[in-house]
Order: sequence, then structure tokens, then C-alpha cells
Amino acid sequence: MRPVTRASLTLGAALLACAPLALSAPAHAAPRAAAPLTAEEERLTGPVPQEILRRGGMADVAPGFARALTATRDCAQAERLAADSGRRLWRRAVDRAQGRGPAGGDLSRDDDRPLYWARLGMTRALHEWQPAFPLSERRRAALVAAVERGSRGQDSVNLPAGSTVKRVLITGFDPFQLDSDARRSNPSGAAALALDGTTVDTPAGPARIEAVVFPVRWADFADGTVERTLLPYFRTGPRRVDLFTTISQGRPGRFDVERTNGAWRGGYPDNVNDSRTETVPIPADVPTVRPQPQWTSTTLPYAAITAAATGPYPVHDNTSVTEIPAGGTDEIHRPDGPTPGSTARAGGGGDYLSNEIAYRATLLRDAVGLRVPGGHLHTPVLEFGEGNTDPATGQITDPAFVQNRQAITAQIRSILEVALTAARPS
Repeated sequence: MRPVTRASLTLGAALLACAPLALSAPAHAAPRAAAPLTAEEERLTGPVPQEILRRGGMADVAPGFARALTATRDCAQAERLAADSGRRLWRRAVDRAQGRGPAGGDLSRDDDRPLYWARLGMTRALHEWQPAFPLSERRRAALVAAVERGSRGQDSVNLPAGSTVKRVLITGFDPFQLDSDARRSNPSGAAALALDGTTVDTPAGPARIEAVVFPVRWADFADGTVERTLLPYFRTGPRRVDLFTTISQGRPGRFDVERTNGAWRGGYPDNVNDSRTETVPIPADVPTVRPQPQWTSTTLPYAAITAAATGPYPVHDNTSVTEIPAGGTDEIHRPDGPTPGSTARAGGGGDYLSNEIAYRATLLRDAVGLRVPGGHLHTPVLEFGEGNTDPATGQITDPAFVQNRQAITAQIRSILEVALTAARPS
């Protein structure tokens, strides 16, 4: 995600927010007005999202959720429904991707887009909902947060304890740049669905992979969604990760292991058309390194990964950055990494949210003293087949599109196997 959220309320906090007013609300309380829709939710009614939902077997998700909402009697009941429904959607998408149960449509099972649009249908239903009991803006946001977190796999990570199985955590992203082409899929999100909960056998022993997906939204990252999701598995304990990698879509025709990540947001609009140009903000309530560094580095075994035959796409060790040298004022592109004392303007993965998730994850790694392989992997751009590149006239899928996405997922799995084999014992 080269030129690549607000669900930061925990379930417990959301329930506490609901409980007092739900218990004291008078029976005659007037219905609450609907909330404004987001830019993502407004795209949902377009013909492409509706076709993806229908052919992906998830057109029933939002209507069913909306009906269940109308039956809730108080905010706490609505919160339980939101959290449970979010988790069920994640499990349904993972099961579909991994071949369990009926496909529910003719789209390739590995397609990540039905999950994305079904989630937006659920959050739109929450924003349009007019309950018969008091519901503040804060409490409605808590319900949205519960759907977001559950349907992204963020509260269902199940890494095993013990030393017999290695623990791997990967992250993916939603589709993005949808105003220019609503058909877009994100191979990192597809890989997350395909690999979540799977076990791979390596020369270093078996490894369990768990996956989560993040939104393409500046505000959620500023709110700490990345750190709060990863922290339980970065801290010392029986389920601490042995390897992690954030993953996003990058350059055409190649994978990149990003050597260096920068502390800069370049301002490219996100999925709600928000733009942020600033130093990456770190929430006050998460562990971090002080003073905030301009750069962080990968600890993935990049030499072994780039040397191995992992699949059809070449894998590069990307060492480039853009910096303002110490004492200077002009931005300089450097192919061999940053110079001492420089100010970050782009990491190897750019200045968008793919660079930022890599920066946040590796900064958190350093803050808690986690000494395991970890960093960022950029996938090839997922491209439609010849004759299907124009979004105005093109189809939502084609054989080359599916083949490319499946090849990227298979190569990610191979790269993880190489990284586990090459990594030193943690």
C-alpha cells in the first residue's frame, strides 16, 4: 500500500459506557436520531459493492443485523449483539476463504471484498438505526467499534501456549482507492483470511498463523488500534509471538521486505477521504520509545527471504528512504537507508498507512523489548486481467485476477516458512 483506524474502545469499556444509561432510561424515552454516514458507507449502495455482496454470498449480513438491532431493548444488549455479530462475520469470511461450508456465491472463495462491504453494511445499519432508548454519539461509536474489532479478527487471535508450536501474527488491510475503482481487492486482506488459524510445517517445526485486518483510515491509527491489538502478543507470556509481519499491497510485479520505516504521514487521502500530514502520533497510553525515533528497522531475516525461491514474484530487500538530512531543509531520496540525525519523510514503504503500521509495530516491538523477527512485507499490486482494466466497463473479477491473488497468498505463506526457518530461536 504505497500511497497505503477508530475502533479503539475495548468491549469492556463499551459495555461500561452502555450500562448506566441503559439501566436508568425511562420507558417513554424518545427514539434517537440516526448518525451521519461515513464516506465508506456511502459507497455501499453502488452497483459494484452490491454485486460483490451478492456474488460473495454476504448480501444477507447487513439486513439480518439491522433486524436484530430493532429487537434490542437497551444499549448493553445492542453491544453484545454488535460484538457477537462482528465475530461471526469474521469467522464466516475465514471459513469461506478456507473452503469450509458453502461458498454462498460464485466469487472465488479467497476474495476479501465481501467481508469489507458486509462490514460496512453493518456499521451503516448502526449509523442509520433509531433505537427506542437513549443512545449517545459516544455509545453509538462504541457499538461501531465492537463490530469493527470483531469483524477484523482483532479480538479472536488464538495463539497457542507452549514451546512445541511457533506463534506467528500477520496483519492485512482493507481494499483502498475505491473512488477510482470500487472493484479493488487487497491481497494482504485476502492472505489474512486464507492463513488465519492455519498451521504450517517448517524445518524449524510447526507454526500457527493468526491474522487480523486493519482499516485504511488515519484516525484509527492515531487512536492506537494497531498497538492495542498487537500488545497482548508482544508482551512476555506463554502466547508471545515468535514472528510477526505487517503486510500491505505495494509495487507492481514484486514483493518487498521493507528495511526501514519512517515516522512521517504524507497526507494521501484514506478511505474516508481524510488527509494527515504530520509526525506519526503515538497514543499516550501505549508503551513506546522516548524520545520518539525518526526511524525503525525490520528484524525479519531479509537476506534469507530474498535469496529463497518462494514463488513467481521476485522478492526485494528494499533499503530506500526519503529524508531531510541533519541540518538540512530539503528532502533527499537515499537508496541505502537514512543518515544519522535525519528527519523521516518516507520509509521504504512510503509515507502512507503501510509504512505507518510497520513503524508502529516495530516501535512497539522495541518499546517492550520483544526480540523476535518482525517487520513489513509489501505484496505485488493485484491487477485485473487483460481487457478488464477499465473500471467503467470492466467485470468485478476475471481468471487472471483470481490467479494473481491466489499466487500472492501462496507466496506469502512460503515467505513465512522461510522466515521461521531462518530466524534464531527467540
